[in-house]
Amino acid sequence: MNFAYTYIMTNKGHSILYTGCTNDLVRRVSEHKKHHYKGSFTDKYNCEYCVFYKEFTSYQSAIDEENRIKGLSREVKIKLIEEKNPEWKELVTEKGFVYDKTPWSEKVKQVIDDIMRNP
Repeated sequence: MNFAYTYIMTNKGHSILYTGCTNDLVRRVSEHKKHHYKGSFTDKYNCEYCVFYKEFTSYQSAIDEENRIKGLSREVKIKLIEEKNPEWKELVTEKGFVYDKTPWSEKVKQVIDDIMRNP
């Protein structure tokens, strides 16, 4: 099964939040960390830390969630991050997934909900 991800990157001081989506989160985080796309928003503002992500079974669901999150206020985005990651720990590095407090039952529920929305 292929997965897609919606994610939020931030900089060292957490003053910038960038929302994106990808089908390979580890690769994409690595690109952000290495400033692969010179002149991009994440390059300019040093967004190198993945502090939130959500997994989907369809790329369209990830895009829909990315657009939903982009429409949220900064305050609501911070609440979203802190629900999953209250300490703002780095969740994904170029080496892989490093921290996830989401209980297995919640992950299963998220996948089922995603399947039900996009049969």
